[in-house]
Amino acid sequence: MPHDVIMPALGMAQDTGLIVAWLKAPGDAVKAGDPLMEVETDKATMEVEAQSDGYLTEIRAEAGASVPVGRVVAVIGDSPDAEATAAAPEASTEPATPSAPTAEDLPNGQPVIMPALGMAQDTGLLVAWHKAPGDAVAADDVLLEVETDKSTMEVPAGVSGFVAALLAEAGQEVPVGETIALISAEKPANPVARPRGDGPAPAPAAPQPTAPPAAKAAEPAAPAPTRPKPATQRAIPAPGGRILASPKARRLAAEQGLDLARLVAAGVPQPYHVADLETLRALPAPAEQAAPATAAASLHLTAEVAAKALATFLDWIAAEAGARPDPGAVLAGLAAGALRPHAPDALIVAVESFGQRRLFADPDRGGLGRAPDGAGTPALILRDLRGSALTGLHLGAEEAPVLTLTGADPLTLTLEAAAGALTPAAALDLMTGFAGRLDEPLRHLL
Repeated sequence: MPHDVIMPALGMAQDTGLIVAWLKAPGDAVKAGDPLMEVETDKATMEVEAQSDGYLTEIRAEAGASVPVGRVVAVIGDSPDAEATAAAPEASTEPATPSAPTAEDLPNGQPVIMPALGMAQDTGLLVAWHKAPGDAVAADDVLLEVETDKSTMEVPAGVSGFVAALLAEAGQEVPVGETIALISAEKPANPVARPRGDGPAPAPAAPQPTAPPAAKAAEPAAPAPTRPKPATQRAIPAPGGRILASPKARRLAAEQGLDLARLVAAGVPQPYHVADLETLRALPAPAEQAAPATAAASLHLTAEVAAKALATFLDWIAAEAGARPDPGAVLAGLAAGALRPHAPDALIVAVESFGQRRLFADPDRGGLGRAPDGAGTPALILRDLRGSALTGLHLGAEEAPVLTLTGADPLTLTLEAAAGALTPAAALDLMTGFAGRLDEPLRHLL
């Protein structure tokens, strides 16, 4: 089926992107990871990669056009002669203002939009606001937390001033590019807080049970633990739904064997933060329930490495081979080479990038960047999140050890593995070996 290519948002202050050049022409075959176009923002010019295999069947915005974030700029189809979908209005060369709710009583201010953290993302879940209407805010202050299908991240305000309006509530899904807040230069006289019109209505607070008259004669029970008053609205979702929590709260809960679902069952409003873990510890132990499980992740290593050497190495391979290599296959080969002393003869590496996943078989043993496709359970997952706003993460253990790349320059490497998946020595060898190969890629060829 056709895959829409949208203009990504690379920061909270960005509402449009300038298409500098198309690197593929209509009818060209493309693979996931191929550079598709160059986009310029007020910060930098970067290459945007295709997120699916197929053929570029339609280009909806020409080079030189300034396109609003979230608008479809191209279509990738299954065949070169696939019929184009209905074309969107031609992008204007004038910067567009992000959409905002139409209301006469909204104060003036700089729009803050829901950012896109990847080409395949069209919405983000607003986990929590860190500022309330009327609060002063600096450009680097954390304004909100957003959850995608990959992680939960803190998003900065992007502009200094005062919070004039919050136009979405915690717990609401918001389309990429939609205005979710307004930041004014002067302190607003009447700041606004309202949910999106199509979002869920706030759940009413759970009623407090009243003790029967006979209970007055009994000794009063100890008061329930108190919790800090939240700065913003917090929802009370039904048990069994998605649990909203900050990354730090999730990590500490996993390390300490605490089940956040018990807070949901007790009616504690979400999203959860570190202070809520005290409430969780004070809850009565459930009847006939086993002791909490131990932390799933026992290994978590991070490192930093300059990005220039990898870019130069990819350019060198392209010059030698006459074609640009698959960046995922190259990274898989470098990682497999670092893991090889501790891996079985048949080594499968999974490479994930913004919703796309490929399996490579022994990527360190063939031509670098030309590893054959593999099948089966991977021994290592390599998650390439370069170019996103993430600078680090802590997601916990998965089906195999996970090696993640985030940031731009320097690159941040994060290794996470469940207890027993890697020995400490193997984890150190993998992390130091992969970082060394990224810093000096030619070591892989020696």
